[in-house]
Amino acid sequence: MSDVWTKRWDERYSREEFAYGESPNQYLKEQLDKLKTGSILFPAEGEGRNAVYAAKIGWKTFAFDISVEGQKKAKLFAEKNKVSIDYQVGGIESLGYKPNQFDVIALIYAHFPAAVKSQYHQILDRLLKPNGYIIFEAFSKRHIDYLAKDEKMGGPKEIDMLFSIEEIQSDFPNYHVIELKEAEVDLKEGEFHNGTGSVIRFVGQKK
Repeated sequence: MSDVWTKRWDERYSREEFAYGESPNQYLKEQLDKLKTGSILFPAEGEGRNAVYAAKIGWKTFAFDISVEGQKKAKLFAEKNKVSIDYQVGGIESLGYKPNQFDVIALIYAHFPAAVKSQYHQILDRLLKPNGYIIFEAFSKRHIDYLAKDEKMGGPKEIDMLFSIEEIQSDFPNYHVIELKEAEVDLKEGEFHNGTGSVIRFVGQKK
């Protein structure tokens, strides 16, 4: 990741308030509540709202991000909630996770740079156990139209960082698809996800 990219997220997460709120993403919550607890990984986890929720309901929780400021905030948030999360800083290639390590990988608005996003998905796929689950929610390519109407809604402005159903099918081909759809959603997640947008939602079980 570039220094510019890292600086952007450090600046966003260094504020006292939580950029995306303290409550977990609603779609993640709905899906986790259906599953037996185990080990879970949160890529691009930012300030820790989703990881802390998972830990509170009994998951052995791992997370990473490129932002040191995000990690600091997440660790303090975990302490406040009396839970433990294993949170590393860096790119996924350097963090030492093992093949077949996790029962669930939760990709919640994990918008990686366009040049590496499919590569990162393939690495994450290798970290997931057979019969494990991907839980995914992120902005769709159609979200560009929503941003044109309301820039405060948040999300990447570069269309190549956004997702399509076809990209998810290509990046995760060896999955039993439980749900894969494009949907319009109303988000109330802090300052930076607030309004109506278009997302891709995917839950898949690895074959």
